[in-house]
Amino acid sequence: MTIEVVASPGEAERLAILATLTAHNDAAVGPTERRQVAIVLRNDDGAIVGGLWGMIAFGWLFVQYLAVPPEMQGQGRGRDLMLQGEALARAANCVGVWLDTFSFQARGFYEKLGFVQFGTIPDYPPGHSRFFLSKRID
Repeated sequence: MTIEVVASPGEAERLAILATLTAHNDAAVGPTERRQVAIVLRNDDGAIVGGLWGMIAFGWLFVQYLAVPPEMQGQGRGRDLMLQGEALARAANCVGVWLDTFSFQARGFYEKLGFVQFGTIPDYPPGHSRFFLSKRID
């Protein structure tokens, strides 16, 4: 066995590492549904300008990205995206939704939607914090 730092890792390395982790996790808790979730926000020209990107796994929806362009903020678009994400999670019999956000992003927005903070990494990035939030929907 050798250990190698890959200078420019790609999808092949990610998938190989993930396969090992997935096999371990499935052995511990049984196979679980794993699927990507995307809900897009389009402008009048049909171009994708934002949306929600996540993963359903282990009975939870993880919201990896939520993006609404500045000119569309404050109009309920983010709320609508999150509610549609929750609807997808409920349809998949998920227990809840979790996500992370930075101190310069939208913690208050998520808390207004019923999310509760369960963790923090201070100085990530330096001078700011990263917050982890969850919401049970069962």
